[in-house]
Amino acid sequence: MPPKTRAGVSKRAANTGKEDDGETVGGKRKAAAPVEFGKKQVNSEAPRYSHWLMKSEPESRFESGIDGKFGIEDLKALPDQTDCWDGVRNYQARNFMRQMKDGQLAFFYHSDCKEPGIAGIMKIVKEAYVDHTQFDKKDIHFDANSEPDNPKWSMVDVQYQRMLKRFFPLSELKKYHLQHRAKGGPLKDMALFTSARLSVQPLTPEEFDFILSLEDKEPL
Repeated sequence: MPPKTRAGVSKRAANTGKEDDGETVGGKRKAAAPVEFGKKQVNSEAPRYSHWLMKSEPESRFESGIDGKFGIEDLKALPDQTDCWDGVRNYQARNFMRQMKDGQLAFFYHSDCKEPGIAGIMKIVKEAYVDHTQFDKKDIHFDANSEPDNPKWSMVDVQYQRMLKRFFPLSELKKYHLQHRAKGGPLKDMALFTSARLSVQPLTPEEFDFILSLEDKEPL
């Protein structure tokens, strides 16, 4: 997919404006195959996941005169309902994106807004490749320390699938998380609460399926 031409659309972490390096999520599973980016191999010993949660800001937030707003409705309105997920500047989040495979599903999470939570589902339609915004001096995610022959940052392409039958607010998900921590359940170790600031997070199949099962239940 060619680079975006519209100005100011990017996806960023919740609550921070800028992500902190060094966060970790999840435990080790089966090692994934190495992925080449520039001169280095990455993720040679990374755990393998198949479901994801990806955060973006649905409300206007200006940085250096550029609006970073990008909600699920913005994705839905694009040609082919597809876009690149650029602007990730956290190494752990980047590494998770480099593990993503074509066809995997991700929750679209609205962050840093009046009511954060899960709004819908999208699909990975292009696996990790070089994020062009790191080389664009006019972009808010420009990285002067990233070299074209050894780029630091990657992105994937995502495609809108559907809205959830109802919005799952963070407050409701947290209630389930606390219940499951106390009595056992699939959300007891959910990264949304154990590594809350990370903008790209893995989900276990059990976490993903449990959250989908809430569509037909009354809000907690």
